[in-house]
Amino acid sequence: MNALRIAGLTVTRGAGPVIRDVDLTLEPGRITALVGPNGAGKTSLLEAVSGVVPAASGTVHIGSEEITKQSRVARARRGLAHIEQGRAVFGGLTVLENLMLTARTRARADELIEAFPELEKRRDSPAALLSGGEQQMVVLARAFAARPSFLLIDEMSLGLAPVVFTRLLPMVTRFAEEGAAILLVEQFTHLALGVASDALVVSSGRVTYAGSAQGLLDSPGTLHAAYLGES
Repeated sequence: MNALRIAGLTVTRGAGPVIRDVDLTLEPGRITALVGPNGAGKTSLLEAVSGVVPAASGTVHIGSEEITKQSRVARARRGLAHIEQGRAVFGGLTVLENLMLTARTRARADELIEAFPELEKRRDSPAALLSGGEQQMVVLARAFAARPSFLLIDEMSLGLAPVVFTRLLPMVTRFAEEGAAILLVEQFTHLALGVASDALVVSSGRVTYAGSAQGLLDSPGTLHAAYLGES
């Protein structure tokens, strides 16, 4: 299967770059945790990879094909999905109808609903009436329903209690086990590193650590230094 390769990626907003010279490879079946302090440039990196904002320099490839200049829609057609911050459910549609927007079959939608016990009970409820955690489950399930090859997840836990977020993580792991490459941006650093194979720490727009997620968990001093921007 193809990998997604990012080389020398720089993103500029306003007066100057917010992310500089990032190199990263997302391999099928692996989760990469992208962590760092607030304002480090994590969201800007994901937006440049998915085509929400243009890259100032650098390249993005899927396999041998460069997609750096492609539109967001074209990248999505190549199997690149991006779950942005916040919960983007269609409130007037039921849970099932939300999933049918991306699922190719009713059977696929039913399979995803059954994977989330909370959604099984609410499949015919308007999404606007769900709790924050349930809405985030709908967003995840809708993304999984499309079977993307590459999935960028930005702050899945935003507004959720840690216990709710913990219930969502096994679904991310399961999707990776099915062959997807996942880049996970998350404020609950230790929980994200706990399910990830690889880790990238960014601070002040630069990569300060790239390597094993477990290695970072096993070395609190390294994690602390990386957050402070010390390579």
